[in-house]
Amino acid sequence: MRAAELTVLEQRLSPERLGPYKGACGGDLQAALELYRWNAEITAALSTTIGHVEVLLRNALHHQLEDWSVRTFGEPCWYLNPVSSTLPNGFLDVEALDDIAKARSRAVRDRRPETPGRVVAELNLGFWQFLLARRYDRRLWHPCLHKAFPRRRRTLVFDAVGSLHEARNRMAHHEPMFNRPLGSLFQTSLRVADWICPTSRRWVEADSRVTRVLAARPAPPLLAGNPP
Repeated sequence: MRAAELTVLEQRLSPERLGPYKGACGGDLQAALELYRWNAEITAALSTTIGHVEVLLRNALHHQLEDWSVRTFGEPCWYLNPVSSTLPNGFLDVEALDDIAKARSRAVRDRRPETPGRVVAELNLGFWQFLLARRYDRRLWHPCLHKAFPRRRRTLVFDAVGSLHEARNRMAHHEPMFNRPLGSLFQTSLRVADWICPTSRRWVEADSRVTRVLAARPAPPLLAGNPP
C-alpha cells in the first residue's frame, strides 16, 4: 500500500490501537497492519475453539447440577436455588443469583417459554468459572461438580477455565492477542475439553484452525542493523 493509504488506515483504526503492533514491528506501519490483520484471524480461530469448550463445560456442569438438585431437593431446575433443612437459604450466592435472574430474563425474550436449556445458554463463561471457585468447594464441588472432571483437582480446573475466560474477554474487546501465550491457551482449551469428554476433545481439535493460523503468523520485519 502507498504511504498515504497506510496513514489513512492508521487514523481510522486509531494510532492508539495500532500502537502495540507498531511497537512489535519496530515502527513499520505496513508490518503492523499485517500483524493486526493476523491478530484478527487468530482471535477468530481461538474464539471458536474456546466457544466449543465453553458449551461442553456449561453442559457438563448443568448435567451434574441437575442430577444433584433432583437427588437433594427433588427439583431439577437447580438455578431456582432450591432450599432444604441443611441449606435453608439455598446454595447460590447473591452474585450468581443476579446472573441467573438476568439470564432468565434474556431467555424469555420475544415471548419464548423459559426452558433450562435456554437459561443455561444465557449464562456466560464467567458464571461457570465462578461456580468452580473455592467458596463453592463444599457446597457444589464435592457434592456434584467434581464428577464433570474425573480425578481432577478443583483448583486445577478453576485456573484452566479462568485463563480461557480472561482470553475470551480480551478477544471480545478486540484487544491484542499476538503477544499472549496462544499455543498454551489452545492446549488449555483442549485439556479442559479432554477432562470432560475425550471424544469431544478430538472433535474440537479436528475442527480448530488455531494451529494453521499460528503457523501463518507474519514474520517480523528486518530492522536496521539486524542481518537477515
